[in-house]
Amino acid sequence: MEAVLERPGNRLLPSLGLLLVAGGLLLLGWIAYAAWKPGPAPYRYQLVEEGGSDKFAKLRLESWTDLKIGKYELRVEGVDQPVAVAHVARRGDAAPVMLGWENRSDEPALFVDTRTSELAALAKAIGKHTPKEAVVLAWWDTSRQMRLLSGRETVFDTHLGEPFIAPAAWQTRSGPIGNYEREFWGAAANAEEQRKLQRFADALSGGVETGVAALRELVGGGEAYVAVHVSDLFKLGLMRPDRLGVAYKDFPVKGDLHGPIGFVKQWMHGNKYAAYALHELADDQVRVFFLTDAKSSDTLLAKMLPLTTSRPAELQALQLVYQHGGYWVYKIPPRQS
Repeated sequence: MEAVLERPGNRLLPSLGLLLVAGGLLLLGWIAYAAWKPGPAPYRYQLVEEGGSDKFAKLRLESWTDLKIGKYELRVEGVDQPVAVAHVARRGDAAPVMLGWENRSDEPALFVDTRTSELAALAKAIGKHTPKEAVVLAWWDTSRQMRLLSGRETVFDTHLGEPFIAPAAWQTRSGPIGNYEREFWGAAANAEEQRKLQRFADALSGGVETGVAALRELVGGGEAYVAVHVSDLFKLGLMRPDRLGVAYKDFPVKGDLHGPIGFVKQWMHGNKYAAYALHELADDQVRVFFLTDAKSSDTLLAKMLPLTTSRPAELQALQLVYQHGGYWVYKIPPRQS
């Protein structure tokens, strides 16, 4: 039974002090090839399909008929299969925004996996239930998606590219990869947003009271909301490994989640992890994020997400207003006079 639930490609991956366990389809040879091949970037984005939201019905973006959507494959020369598949959208001549990412390798690359249907539901809820002048604070990639789909003001609007998510063999290619990513996404340098992202990471990886105060500082004095996703644990763990220890593992699912839960707990206890949270990547696959030590449970982000050591609905410092899939949205309290 355990052999059915564990993917043979899963393994421990040390990266920047963060313990990662990543699942996926093993593409034999592509990492080694990319490690020694000369050139500016070890991959390219290849457009394979393009059209309106009606052409991509599975994305659940039918409410956004003005979007131009492209399906791209992340290609490495000499490898037959794509390393990842992305769905990218733009409105008019604006810079493109990544809306959906499916990693098909056995190591994390560039973005975390997302479900566009969850994103669409979040954008509709924010557009419907928040005032037009409200500000939304979220990780920079989520922020760009929210600005595009909900029309709300966001603290971040630039493709910032942090943290650097790449296989071990690509770690020395961060310069060329960063240049290629900025060119593809039309991202100009934005020192102010970079500074704010560091402040955001400090807030989420700090204590509850000091963290919430920092969130309020970032959004100013008006009505504001903060949206987090379970996968933000992974991104924050890369940026602040000394404050948040994170691991993850993918488990296939057959039927309901009751079966995998036993294996998840077994995996957690076997590795002496402190807590876990689930996120369904697909109907037949669940990704489980683990905290590797007890102190990580005391961070603001851990308190905001459905880990086994937290109760988000009872969080007093922030007001929970929406939850769907991996997304949790809170209203940030007004600044104290």
